[in-house]
Amino acid sequence: MTARRPCPPAPGPLEEYAARFDDLFVSLAQRRGFREYVTGLLAPRDRNKTLTCRAGAEPVAGAGSPAVQRLQFFLSESTWDAERVNGRRLELLRERPETAPHEGGVIVIDDSGDRKDGTATAHVGRQWLGRWGKTDNCGVTVTTVWTDGRVYYPLHAVPYTPAHHFRRGRGDPDFRTKPQLSAALAAEGKKAGFPCRAVVADCAYSVSDDWYYTLREAHLPYVVHLKPHRGTWAPADQPHTPVDAARAPAWHDAGHPGDWTPVERHFRDGHSETWWAADATLGGWQPLGPVRLVVATTDPATLPEKATWYLSTNLPHPDAPHAAASPHPPAGLAEVVRLYGLRPWIEQSYKQIKDELGWADFQVRSDRAIRRHQTLVNCAFTFCWDQWFAPPGPLDTTAPDPCPDDRPERGTGYTPPAPTSLLAQGFTLSPFLAHPCHHPATLVAGLDRQGPSG
Repeated sequence: MTARRPCPPAPGPLEEYAARFDDLFVSLAQRRGFREYVTGLLAPRDRNKTLTCRAGAEPVAGAGSPAVQRLQFFLSESTWDAERVNGRRLELLRERPETAPHEGGVIVIDDSGDRKDGTATAHVGRQWLGRWGKTDNCGVTVTTVWTDGRVYYPLHAVPYTPAHHFRRGRGDPDFRTKPQLSAALAAEGKKAGFPCRAVVADCAYSVSDDWYYTLREAHLPYVVHLKPHRGTWAPADQPHTPVDAARAPAWHDAGHPGDWTPVERHFRDGHSETWWAADATLGGWQPLGPVRLVVATTDPATLPEKATWYLSTNLPHPDAPHAAASPHPPAGLAEVVRLYGLRPWIEQSYKQIKDELGWADFQVRSDRAIRRHQTLVNCAFTFCWDQWFAPPGPLDTTAPDPCPDDRPERGTGYTPPAPTSLLAQGFTLSPFLAHPCHHPATLVAGLDRQGPSG
């Protein structure tokens, strides 16, 4: 067998990480493309991380340069399997003790959209764009994230295809709703070796019977937020909405809480808050039944809109008759509140993936190329964790400072150095600073102090 030709190394610690994927690429060009693409994603953001930016070329005039065309071919035409690359990334996360999953974490599911012009790009159409709070022309991707409040990282991602792309619309056998896609991804995460205490989701997923059915088939417990005013069948003299049900438990004040239990919530900035939680009854949701309605709030008297959760879960109550026979360990009120309190970590991951790593900055149209881009972004994200837990390496005092103190401001004609000069030893704590002499840190660290509750 002919020996493989050596690949030009990626800068600094990225080479050791990239080498772990080499056996998944059949050619030197693919191995080099992987290194160049991830390097470009990790470079400080002075402009959108399009192909020209990642290759260090001019935004428009440089589109035809060999470096840009090489990345374009690697993303769109080259023969490599994005699912195998993502599988290797997850394998590396499982193997490292600091990021290894365990039964106490959660799989959070969500979907996020980004505006895209035209109609030629796969999966693009007019649909709800949550980031902007309106309907617009955009592409939406359903994602899963594993987190325990200490670490968080993406597992899988799949673009959502709007119904108008199918011949028979929503009635087409190949059409899948976002809840259907998300439940399948959660099951795939469990199959890939990422156990969880529960699958956590917001109220957008609480209205899909297919979502519950898929999770039940995968033997996955869930904690999902209900729409506060969505009605359900019940006798006339009983509550009909989660808000109505939340008013039924007795409450006087903090000294005489009645049916409410204090729950202490701890946040990453060090402060804590006392919330109140109670099991409520609404239709088929019963405190000791197979599905529970748990209400958590800062004030049971007023149930403030932005600080009240209406949570449905199939985690049994500790006193439920079926608790011993349930496939899921029972959970008290504090545990249910803790699990849903981890949901904002998927929003936190979007800050790095979108605002720093260029998730929406792709310049390709095909489904395969889009999925590959998303896989490579997730590889860059995982490399950040790899470096976050790496021991400090030797400092290279001979390396030039790519960001000197007298650097001109953006927009004054300053041209940043090529991306490969920015990644020798560490990563930036802000989008404008990366120096090879710095202690290995990551893009993840930049927003860690502003993270949600733990």
